[in-house]
Order: sequence, then structure tokens, then C-alpha cells
Amino acid sequence: MTTEVTNVLRHAIVSLALPPGSAIDKSLVCEQLGVSRFPVSEALARLQTEGLVDIAPQRGSTVSLVRIADVREYMLIRKGLESEALRVFIGRHDSGLIDALHTNMAKQREAAERDDAETFHEIDIEFHDIIYRAMEFTKIKGIIDSARANLDRARWLIVTPRRLAITIAEHQAIFDGILAGKEQQAIAAIRAHIDAVMVELFAFAREHPELFADGATLGTDSDSFPFG
Repeated sequence: MTTEVTNVLRHAIVSLALPPGSAIDKSLVCEQLGVSRFPVSEALARLQTEGLVDIAPQRGSTVSLVRIADVREYMLIRKGLESEALRVFIGRHDSGLIDALHTNMAKQREAAERDDAETFHEIDIEFHDIIYRAMEFTKIKGIIDSARANLDRARWLIVTPRRLAITIAEHQAIFDGILAGKEQQAIAAIRAHIDAVMVELFAFAREHPELFADGATLGTDSDSFPFG
């Protein structure tokens, strides 16, 4: 029961149904999910360890603000790991990988045409997971998964039809490099993809600093993030 409540609350937070800084009403959660207070309290404690919830004595629980510094660090890790993943498997992959990426790209386009951001988000995650699975290094995927909730929440902040279209083009550029067997082309494309997301996110954070724990401390492009 605690796991189910945790998953429901995590999804609400990551998808911004519960936006950064919002209060979490335990009684309302209990009523909506039909559970007692214990699994809700346990779920909130788990989400606190993931950095998604703040719990203050006598003040209750709130959705934590996004820390842009953490997102920056995780995205730098992703850029390095995904670049290495491509270097490792390009030229050694089988037709199954290509088929999986072809199918995934088609699904991305279908979701974008419906303006279905939530489905697109899941397919986007799968695109990158296909690349990780090709390496067959489970620990690397585990590192990415451990940071995914906060990364995904930050990315939801900049989801627009325009961003979906750009993401498809960026993914296609990565796929083109894989299809051509050109390691450096694919690596350059995946690094450009991550850079572009972070450039947009930093711009958003400067416009909406109230959603970020460290939004007011953001500096200029040259001194605040190594992207682009």
C-alpha cells in the first residue's frame, strides 16, 4: 500500500499536478486514495529522501522546490554517460536496436501529433533507455534512474508543443548517427540535445525563480552552467 501511495504521489509531483512549493494535505490524500494516514506518512518520508518533498515539524509537508544546481549536475552526468554509451555500442549493435529505435521514433511523432505530452514523456524516456540497454551495463542505468524523478520534474516545466517537435528532431539526429555508424556524429547530437534542454530550462528558471530553491542565485550563462 505504501508503495502504491508513493507511486501516485511521485507521479503527481513529477507531472506537476502538485507543483513546486504546494502544500500536501494528508487528509485529502487519504480521502482520495481511500487509505489510512500511515501509508501516506511513509510515502511522504520516502519522497523526502528522493528530494521531492519537504517535511517540517508543525508545518506539514510541501512539494520541494526544484534545485537547478542539482539538475545541472545530473544532466552533466547524463551527457557523459550517454556519450560513452554511444561510443561503446555504435558499430556493434544488432538489427533489434535499430528496429526498437525506429518504432520509438514513430511513437514519438504520433504522441506529438496528438499533443499528448504525458505519453510523449514516457516514450522519450524509453528512447534513452534503449540506448542504455544496448550497453548492457545495468549500474549505469541505475545511476540515471536514481536521479530521474527530479530531472523529469524539471523537464516538465518546459514542455510545450514546440519543445516536443524540437525533441523529435534532436532524437532523429542521434538516430541518424547510429544508423550511419558514425560515432562522433551521434555523440555530438546527443550532447547538443542535452545542452538545448538545459539552455531552455535555465531561461525558464530566470523567468520563474519562485519555482526553484536556488532560482534567485542564477548568474549569467557564462558563470552558471557549462552547456551550449
